[in-house]
Amino acid sequence: MPVRKTKVKEVKKEEAALAPVAVLEPTPVIEPAAGGETPVLVRSIKEGYVKAVGRRKTSRASARIASGKSITVNGKDYKEYFPTEELRLHVEAPFKALKLTDKFSVSVLVEGGGIHSQAEAVRHAISRALVRHEPELRKTLKRLGFLKRDPRAKERRKFGLKKARKAPQWAKR
Repeated sequence: MPVRKTKVKEVKKEEAALAPVAVLEPTPVIEPAAGGETPVLVRSIKEGYVKAVGRRKTSRASARIASGKSITVNGKDYKEYFPTEELRLHVEAPFKALKLTDKFSVSVLVEGGGIHSQAEAVRHAISRALVRHEPELRKTLKRLGFLKRDPRAKERRKFGLKKARKAPQWAKR
């Protein structure tokens, strides 16, 4: 059997280098991680932002974290967008677990689903963005379940049934 030779295209160094989305600079402040673990060095975002997507049921949230101190959801402050304290706690949870409140500015665009699934999608997106920014935070966030995309969703209706599993009344004769 003959051996095929393939051509290898040479790539210039300028083409191979990708432009960074965010320039990261280590800060001298060491923050304690949750649960009394060893301290984690948290880098600040000098330029740009870090982006991630989170999902829950039919909700989709796209979060951008940058240096700053605010959280906005669809152009509104998150306390205005999410009416109850429970939903606000969902959004703040990744920062409180890592003791990083007032370290990052977060801008989130969220769509679809209900208000509760939107809050959980925002939490998922913020957690993923934090891990993309600082991979050492993954262990803590994963243990808390913030990186898991909850797969539960409404089951589809099947033909011959009234709902997903409810059958019409059965008659013996």
